Amino acid sequence: MSAIERAILALLAAMATASLLFLFWGASPVEVYGLLLARTWGDAYGFGQVLFKATPLALTGLAVSLAWRGGLLNVGGEGQLAAGSLAMGLVGAAMTGVPALVALPLALGAGMVAGGVVAAIPAVLKVRAGAHEVISTIMMNFVVVGCIGFIGRQGAYVEATVHTAPIAPSAAIPSLGIAGSAASWAVALAVCAAVALHVVLARSRVGFDVRALGAQAAAAEAGGVAVARTTAGLLLASGAMAGLVGASTVLGYKGYFEDGLGSGSGFMGIAVALLAGGRPLAVLPAALFFATLSHGALAISTLVPREIVDVVMGVVILAVGLSLAPRQGAAR
Repeated sequence: MSAIERAILALLAAMATASLLFLFWGASPVEVYGLLLARTWGDAYGFGQVLFKATPLALTGLAVSLAWRGGLLNVGGEGQLAAGSLAMGLVGAAMTGVPALVALPLALGAGMVAGGVVAAIPAVLKVRAGAHEVISTIMMNFVVVGCIGFIGRQGAYVEATVHTAPIAPSAAIPSLGIAGSAASWAVALAVCAAVALHVVLARSRVGFDVRALGAQAAAAEAGGVAVARTTAGLLLASGAMAGLVGASTVLGYKGYFEDGLGSGSGFMGIAVALLAGGRPLAVLPAALFFATLSHGALAISTLVPREIVDVVMGVVILAVGLSLAPRQGAAR
């Protein structure tokens, strides 16, 4: 079964489940779906909010997909994006008087470096000690949260708050100006990242090494792939990509880092990557799908409980996971 077929079956299963829940609640599925689409893709403000919510999901989805293509699972997106967001906020605040052509790249670069540093520890543990990256990356989430709280109390936050000082205007990402929504040009960053990853994975020697590693590590090593170096580099690159997640909120919307900002996006990135089958270009529509459900849940709450949307997301993830199970079992 192809990735497209899995995604279609997952969406059909989710829609069928949601329709049954709507009927059980006494609401018409047609009316609920119509309202959801009208308040998202059929409304300028709603569309802008969908783009805003899709941007961090796309970047975390790309981070997970990048590691996944090499046979690795990065579950540390929460910590990596938090560290990257804090770094963006601190560097962005220090850019007063610096031209935008310098300030914005420095702020984005700081986020990537911070995310990569967080991922470096699991990378070393994986290569040197054989530690499973799922355990080490997920534990790093808790370490980062504690470190951020400590850094904030040591003066990184504005006094009596849980956020950093406002970033300099030159470090800000311009708004898209869509009906007052929070959407910014950070969405272009996600699109460019997806295209770049697609090209690298599909048309470069590095991409070949990554794909070979994901297919069979022993065969890749026999074929000349530096497994340890590729594994470490892949986790570092995945962490750096996750470090960019805060761009849409810290640099494009809030204008500062705030404790808990973007929380949940790291784990949702796993769902996005799963639905996309680990393919960078497919991450974009997958992120739009989950963002549409997320924002649409606010609109349909007048007809049905918004928690039904969480059920729908769960069904999508479960359906895709079940469709992958037979193939993975056969591979073993």
